[in-house]
Amino acid sequence: MQIDIQKLKSGNIRSLSKFITLIESKKAEHQKEAQSLLNEILPLTGKSIRIGISGTPGVGKSTFIESLGLHLINKGLKVAVLAIDPSSPLSGGSLLGDKTRMEKLAQEKNAFIRPTPSSGNLGGVALKTREVMLACEAAGYDVVLIETVGVGQSEYDVANIVDLFTVLLLPGGGDELQGIKKGIIELCDNIVINKADGDNKQKAHDTMVQYKSALGVIKTEQKIGANVMMASALENKGVTEYWELIEKIYQENQEKIQLKRKRQNQDWLKKLFNELLENKVRANPSLQSEWTKLNDNILNEVETPLSAANKLIHILFNN
Repeated sequence: MQIDIQKLKSGNIRSLSKFITLIESKKAEHQKEAQSLLNEILPLTGKSIRIGISGTPGVGKSTFIESLGLHLINKGLKVAVLAIDPSSPLSGGSLLGDKTRMEKLAQEKNAFIRPTPSSGNLGGVALKTREVMLACEAAGYDVVLIETVGVGQSEYDVANIVDLFTVLLLPGGGDELQGIKKGIIELCDNIVINKADGDNKQKAHDTMVQYKSALGVIKTEQKIGANVMMASALENKGVTEYWELIEKIYQENQEKIQLKRKRQNQDWLKKLFNELLENKVRANPSLQSEWTKLNDNILNEVETPLSAANKLIHILFNN
């Protein structure tokens, strides 16, 4: 697959799209080519603000991101949106409807929206999202917004690839606390109570107070902020204030953010090693054959799992 790196560097959408398709390909030759090109563009990366945005279904993530994206473009910035769509566990198909949900943003020349299927990755963050983010940075995008599937394990995954992590919640703190993991408080840098309009205003205010109290008592090395605010993406209220807060946190915490990125890269190495190891296992016919036999041995209780695992390791590293 021919990728014009010079066109990519100049922000050519077609070249960027082709590069991302190459990155996401499962073919060995495409993966090798993608890694070579990623090494080539690496000096051009790392200059964008990386923001993760997650939240419960129906909270209005796409509407919020579209309002934010349009605001940033009006400020003269280029915005990339990587929207992770859930893949069907049966067909592998993905909804990929974000361009429809962000119709106005999709029409802007300085916006790039890339729906990416999670391909069954339970974390809700596609396996290649990090590399895609680097490609967008090399193409000159100032802000990369990553929208995750929903609430759960995805928070932990997205928080580990972005600079600042925002969670959108609906007004009504009691119900929200029942529906999300306690760890969310330790992960997020900002909480936005969305849909704070109409009859929801007072409820949104009460929810904001509740979460301000919760965030105020939790301090971890990973967190860079501890902010809670209200917004109405539908009415385009609170979006400007949200971005002003992001800019302030980003500018005042450069040292922490750079350290965070270094830690993320170390974790990335570990995950990629495990992914490549798993691919090597799947591509080894001798090991797959032995795996089936050993699995039967375990089911029939004639061999221990540890003994079987050691045999598989021996096959893997001696072929």
